[in-house]
Amino acid sequence: MDMNTIEAVVRTTDPAQWRDGDAWLAGGTVLFSYGSYAFGPRPLTRLLDLGEAGWTPVTVTDDGIELAATCTIAELYNLPASPAAAGRSWPGLDLVRACCDSFVASFKIWNMSTVGGNLCTSLPAGPIISLCAGLDGTATILGPGGTSRRVPVADFITGDATNCLAPGELLRSVHLPASALASRVAFRRLSLSNLGRSGALLIGRLDGGASLVLTVTAATKRPVQLRFDGVPDADRLAAALDDAIPAELYHDDIHGLPAWRRDMAYRLAEEIRAELAVPEGTPGLAVSGDFWPPRSATPPGSTALSKGA
Repeated sequence: MDMNTIEAVVRTTDPAQWRDGDAWLAGGTVLFSYGSYAFGPRPLTRLLDLGEAGWTPVTVTDDGIELAATCTIAELYNLPASPAAAGRSWPGLDLVRACCDSFVASFKIWNMSTVGGNLCTSLPAGPIISLCAGLDGTATILGPGGTSRRVPVADFITGDATNCLAPGELLRSVHLPASALASRVAFRRLSLSNLGRSGALLIGRLDGGASLVLTVTAATKRPVQLRFDGVPDADRLAAALDDAIPAELYHDDIHGLPAWRRDMAYRLAEEIRAELAVPEGTPGLAVSGDFWPPRSATPPGSTALSKGA
């Protein structure tokens, strides 16, 4: 909470008001934790507060889902059960709660952390990065002078805690296309400790019922996406991972050494390939990690805990 250099809090959504020493404030769970000197040798002097932006958190149309940057994790978690999503044949919605659960955070964090904050912090283990990249999300970025540009989320993150935003630019929203949401999906996540920070998080998608799209996150410093015309065999998948992810791209921190993350990426990728290569619901498939397969109801004898409460 070391933010004693802040001289003003400005309520605005206009990138033209940004100047050196500013930081955009949404939920603030990371910003307030890092402190005034976390973003460079110069301290922050102003916060540009998005708290009263008034952006609709979630908009569902036939074209897909638009997530405002200020949408909280609690609001996102409620999306699959919302009236707007009811009746839509979008298997991709099964990924929403699995990725939200991957925060393994308190209800306080769930109600303050935002979709945009998770992307802009750009940590390898950011689960909303995994969700949006895995569903071919596209970020809309606002800039000074009324400019805007659109960037695939898979390209938005450029490395460990780095992204493509230029000074003053603002992430406005992320669009998840209906074509990706309509695909059959698979999810795998592993960490070194029970319910710890993700060491590897992979999402698979079967576009058109035939073409495999595999997105590797958490194990790598930035998202890595592989696309195949069909479902490859195990050897072809392993060879594609070899080509796509050099050794230096695997993340290295207390939550997992690069060699372990590499091994887990290959293991989880093969599990996803095997799951999507056979008819849905085929018994006997290996499922590593947690939060998958999705549960439609609370198991008997357990107590449901509302993350948005």
